[in-house]
Amino acid sequence: CSKNRLASRQSFWAELNVARLSHNNVVRVIAASACSPTSQDSLGTIIMEYVGNSTLHHVIYGTGSIITKRKDNELGCGYEPLSITQSLSYSCDIVAGLVFLHSQLIVHLDLKPGNIFITEQNVCKIGDFGSSQKLENSTSSNAQFCQQGGTYTHR
Repeated sequence: CSKNRLASRQSFWAELNVARLSHNNVVRVIAASACSPTSQDSLGTIIMEYVGNSTLHHVIYGTGSIITKRKDNELGCGYEPLSITQSLSYSCDIVAGLVFLHSQLIVHLDLKPGNIFITEQNVCKIGDFGSSQKLENSTSSNAQFCQQGGTYTHR
């Protein structure tokens, strides 16, 4: 099994960590199948909720459709900076999603602006669970977990 094939397999099954979860700030899994009749090389199919194609990365770095042009092109950047109000709203959405995931013993392990999707209703949703882990339900307060995070193909 090649490294990329193993990474793909791990990522596919990790995505299913959130399959049964439902929260306003987490991208939902609509359906999943480990069977793929078209190709034996395929691991399966995961159908996710459509959240659009804007991410927090687009907002921060000035790409994508959610950014509005400034009238004065001040400082040469050409884009309106994120307001304090919008920053707080996005932050609250992300924290609410993380609190929910952690309450379900799910750790994302690859949280970054490109994995925070912004819907047309301007709600942040955490997505891309390919590196996520479902922790064991431990009653021990001193349980320690050590897991390398990040995208599998970059490890």
